[in-house]
Amino acid sequence: MVKKASRSAHGGTPALVALEAAGVPHTAHAYEHDPASDVGYGLEAAQVLGIPAEQVFKTLMTSVDGVLTVAVVPVTGMLDLKALAHAVGGKRAVMADKAVAERVTGYVLGGISPLGQRTLHPTVVDESAELFDTVFVSGGRRGLDVELAPADLVRLTGAVVAPVARDS
Repeated sequence: MVKKASRSAHGGTPALVALEAAGVPHTAHAYEHDPASDVGYGLEAAQVLGIPAEQVFKTLMTSVDGVLTVAVVPVTGMLDLKALAHAVGGKRAVMADKAVAERVTGYVLGGISPLGQRTLHPTVVDESAELFDTVFVSGGRRGLDVELAPADLVRLTGAVVAPVARDS
């Protein structure tokens, strides 16, 4: 089941509150998340919403030289940790611990949004986002994606745009 989320349907997640406060045009897309799905949260969103998977981006928390850093990459690919480190002027990047990612973002795994996090972290958005008029990122909970212009995503997160994704 797919529906456009109203304020009551999405519960005002921090991501949506941040978008609304900034006056950024966006569309919230709520869907029924299937806990038994084994395709991954982003691919599930693409399937249920009927959109190209390349247009859906996942948010990954990493550590670059000890600094927590957000990477936003297509769900169809993987994060290139070396490219991420290079994009932010670092030497070495590793994936952050899942518990750390949840604690510092304020979101649960599978619902981590690059928007409305508890603390603004250095952020890198893969350059492929610029191929689309709009992209989809998590709206702050499982079963909620937000569609917005890539330029707005970059502006709101203070992101660097760089080639940080590779084919899986």
